[in-house]
Amino acid sequence: MARIMQVQDSIVIAAEPLALYEQIADPSQMGRWSPENTGAKVPAPGSPATVGTRFIGTNRRGKARWVTSCTVTEAVPGKRFAFDVTAIGPKTPLLRGRIATWAYTFEPVEEGTRVTESWTDGRSRWPDFLAARFDRFATGGKLFADFQRGNIARTLAALKADAEGGAQHEAPGDTEGDAEDGTQ
Repeated sequence: MARIMQVQDSIVIAAEPLALYEQIADPSQMGRWSPENTGAKVPAPGSPATVGTRFIGTNRRGKARWVTSCTVTEAVPGKRFAFDVTAIGPKTPLLRGRIATWAYTFEPVEEGTRVTESWTDGRSRWPDFLAARFDRFATGGKLFADFQRGNIARTLAALKADAEGGAQHEAPGDTEGDAEDGTQ
């Protein structure tokens, strides 16, 4: 069976699309919602990134820590934000290549905004058996598609709680294997 290369999930949040976009499009804020990403070093913290912006994502899964090099590929205020992960490493993003794409869409609905988060595996040249072996090692037993599916749902739930004034989510890295942005 061929591996799943993309997963996504959506949630409706009682907030305006532009307000949600402005938060998501500032990668330094992702640590507020992600169970794995702890934020990012961006050129202009507190402001939405624009197409071409490069940033360094910081991540934690259990005791493991790593950084990624990312480039914003889409930035349409109130509608869509996306970035490619192009390098990864323990302290410096040295291993370069197509790693993943993360995208967020914002659709106005009667109750507020439908936010959709998607992850696309950039390792299309990896043989399925090699990707599966790496995925299970890196995630504690899951394929990245399954791993990311669960973590996207957790990130969206935390974003909703935050935007609507609800309870906060677990701190990054306080999970048993499930973590979002495994490549971020």
